[in-house]
Amino acid sequence: MSTENQPQDELAGTEQPFVQHLMELRDRLVKAAIAVGIAMAVLALYPGPAALYDFLAQPLIASLPEGGKLIATSVISPFLVPLKIMLMTAFLIALPVVLWQMWAFVAPGLYSHEKKLVLPLVVSSTVLFFIGVAFCYFFVFGQVFKFIQSFAPKSIAATPDIEAYLDFVLSMFLAFGLAFEVPIVVVVLARMGIVSIEKLKAFRSYFIVLAFVIAAIVTPPDVVSQLALAIPMCILYEIGIWAAQIFIKHTQAPAEESKSA
Repeated sequence: MSTENQPQDELAGTEQPFVQHLMELRDRLVKAAIAVGIAMAVLALYPGPAALYDFLAQPLIASLPEGGKLIATSVISPFLVPLKIMLMTAFLIALPVVLWQMWAFVAPGLYSHEKKLVLPLVVSSTVLFFIGVAFCYFFVFGQVFKFIQSFAPKSIAATPDIEAYLDFVLSMFLAFGLAFEVPIVVVVLARMGIVSIEKLKAFRSYFIVLAFVIAAIVTPPDVVSQLALAIPMCILYEIGIWAAQIFIKHTQAPAEESKSA
């Protein structure tokens, strides 16, 4: 049987020994760790761990009565909590380098149509996560803290603990960052053929209810934060349906293109 007319495998001859893969993985992890370490060193010099925490606490401080401050109930909290903030910030700053090292490791083993699928998803999911975190910090926190403080009796002095505040902030950042990944989930489900575009459109009304249920579970029991999470999720779901239709057209494998031709 002649093989002249059979298409050649793009990855033919690119196989590497398992040990070489492990060595490359080690090198990529080291480079990613170095990027995080450099970011930490820069942040330690300027603006410093304490200034980073002050910046993170600013939305809450602005809503407290004049002269209000956070407190530390643990002896090592004033030292440990700012360091955690600095580490988290350094990782976020170095995240593009970390993701690039991940991409450089897996890209040689992907076909050209798979690279068209994976790289845009990695970049867009990272950008959307950052947008979700920024939306939470610059808009949601200010409104939520003002709403909560408006119900506080005058006989109560609001002095939140810095560790409790850090846990709250991280959980909210994670909730909004993941919520803004809705378009990516929709695109992946549609591209893999798990759910059709028509079914996604038909599921729209159910998703609205689901978004409000999720918002009620993961956010504090106030109307402001729940609406601030649920409404963007509904909008992003519509964006995901629109993006999925475009994405499917431009990431088809050669076999799929020949069938659709």
